Amino acid sequence: MGVSGQAMDRRVEKKRSYGRYALYAAGGMAVLLFAWWFVDMLAGGRSLSVNSQRITTSPVTTGTYEDFIPLRGRLVPRSTVFLDAIEGGRVEEILVEDGALVEAGDPIAVLSNTNLQLEVLGREAAVTEQLNNMRTIELQLEQNRLAHKRNLIEIDYQITRLTREIDRQRELITKNLVSQSTVDQLEDELVYYNNRRDITLESQATDARMQEQQLRQLRDAGTQLQAGLGFASKNLEDLSVRAPVAGKLSGFNIEIGQSITRGGRLGQIDDPDGYKLNVRIDEYYLGRVDLQLVATAEHNGRDLRLHVSKIYPQVNEGQFEVDMLFAEDPVGLRRGQTLQVRLTLGDNTDATLIPNGSFYQDTGGNWVFVVSPDGNEAIKRSVRLGRRNQNFIEVLDGLEPGETVITSPYTSFVGMDRLSLNDD
Repeated sequence: MGVSGQAMDRRVEKKRSYGRYALYAAGGMAVLLFAWWFVDMLAGGRSLSVNSQRITTSPVTTGTYEDFIPLRGRLVPRSTVFLDAIEGGRVEEILVEDGALVEAGDPIAVLSNTNLQLEVLGREAAVTEQLNNMRTIELQLEQNRLAHKRNLIEIDYQITRLTREIDRQRELITKNLVSQSTVDQLEDELVYYNNRRDITLESQATDARMQEQQLRQLRDAGTQLQAGLGFASKNLEDLSVRAPVAGKLSGFNIEIGQSITRGGRLGQIDDPDGYKLNVRIDEYYLGRVDLQLVATAEHNGRDLRLHVSKIYPQVNEGQFEVDMLFAEDPVGLRRGQTLQVRLTLGDNTDATLIPNGSFYQDTGGNWVFVVSPDGNEAIKRSVRLGRRNQNFIEVLDGLEPGETVITSPYTSFVGMDRLSLNDD
């Protein structure tokens, strides 16, 4: 007998979920793609996609490197003497105009200084007082000398008189006409005058020595006062400003009534005929510019030869200055005029070259981006660059002729290691 309901029971098969497997597959693919991207980043460094139309590429070539730099120089006087006020004062009179030709010693302006005038008067009074003191000391010395001389004459007279009297008295003693006490008294008086004579001579010498020393000190002080008075008088004379040398007066812009400080700049006197060229050069070339280097400047269709005569090593705003002298005095040039200069730093040589571009300021010449042969990417590469002029940079190591480098600015991707080049 069959079991009730047996025919109605049947096994229900479990349905398989294919969507879950697809989700797992997609997740695994994403992990693989991320791993590939991560490995690629580690191997290739930081990268950036760049529009190839925004960059400039240039080939690496071989050619002749001309070792020169183009410059711009300003014409200045060959020699300049600055005109400064030795003593300050108020401008009372202006005798010449700015731009005038002057000779050495020509008066230019007149200043006044009340304090300096009073100082000179005070020094003159001090000198006069010192001279009066010296004359007083000299008079006293002469009076003392005469007084000592009178005393010596008087003492010598007394000594002579006593000596004769003693001789007579001694003759009278032999005849018992005078007593011995009389002779003793005269001899004592003679000793007194002899001692007085010695003291007078010593006093005379001492007084003469002391007064002579005092007089010498006063004379030295008087000499110093005279020298001080001379300097003060010279400064007073310097209130009349004169041209120290012959030349052309420039920068002379003072006005009557203007107060000029001591040492204040009044103007300058320039050599009206001789000129030199003042040139500013990038500090990069400071170690390569030497004295006597040759340069050429073009003027009116002809080349003017120059040489470096002076180098100013101070660097201001990334540049230093040099002075260049002309081999022959130029004709038709004026002060302040500018000239294009070509400064030769060395001989022409054969070298591997790349065009000079703005990339150099971003890399310092230590690395460049080298474009792949297919033009799809550019890889950062360390290089060693040498000399550079206006057009080319010398390649010392790291690049081969035929390769292509990016020479436009690297500002937007200076921190990248790889550039992906595209047209988007």
